Amino acid sequence: MIGQSHAVPGGAHFAFTDRWGGVSAAPYDSLNLGGAVGDDPGAVRANREYAARALGLDAAKVVWMNQVHGNDVAIVAAPWEDRSVPEVDAIVTTRPGLALAVLTADCVPVLLADPVAGVAAAAHAGRPGLVAGVVPATVEAMVGLGARPERITAVTGPSVCGSCYEVPEAMRDDVAATVPQARATTSWGTPSVDVAAGVHAQLARLGVQMCEKSHICTMESGDYFSYRRERSTGRLAGYVWLDGDAS
Repeated sequence: MIGQSHAVPGGAHFAFTDRWGGVSAAPYDSLNLGGAVGDDPGAVRANREYAARALGLDAAKVVWMNQVHGNDVAIVAAPWEDRSVPEVDAIVTTRPGLALAVLTADCVPVLLADPVAGVAAAAHAGRPGLVAGVVPATVEAMVGLGARPERITAVTGPSVCGSCYEVPEAMRDDVAATVPQARATTSWGTPSVDVAAGVHAQLARLGVQMCEKSHICTMESGDYFSYRRERSTGRLAGYVWLDGDAS
């Protein structure tokens, strides 16, 4: 099902799925939208079609990524069709009606749009991507297409929270050396990383003022896929698109 969905004035739409309402069997039950986690490909296709219909989208006009925890950004004007899906962690478009999708299961899905400039983007920000700067790279690509940071609305979806994302102290120090705001402590007192806090700090530093942050922790909520909780599991999706016809 669509867990969260809303629009902003000017015609930008943001949506995030939860794990329910699809056809995948355990451990991917049931609305798994990830095609590279071991699930039946037919089930994934059916789930993607269902999610698109629920959002009023054409599943054939949704752009996906082959996410690799990096900072590369692709500018897109159409689905990949028969071309290989590139290894990128952000996609940007100026094409109305073309939906951009990002897959997560603890990482931070980042959706961005400047409806005035007609630019939208989706980014995948895990711990490595946060440090690598995938969010600044995405905003830079948007600005290159006419967006202005003060006009961009950024929405981050469900992800593992800083109170749950335990890491070794040295790893936390490495992340905090680049993004100090990501330094955190678990609810049981051990070192952790708050990737969402780091993403929002980067957005603020870039001048993006209109930001929304999900309150949902994927590791705490059984309604969402969590790799850290389950290991073998499905993937959620975040979608962003601008009003118009992508045909």
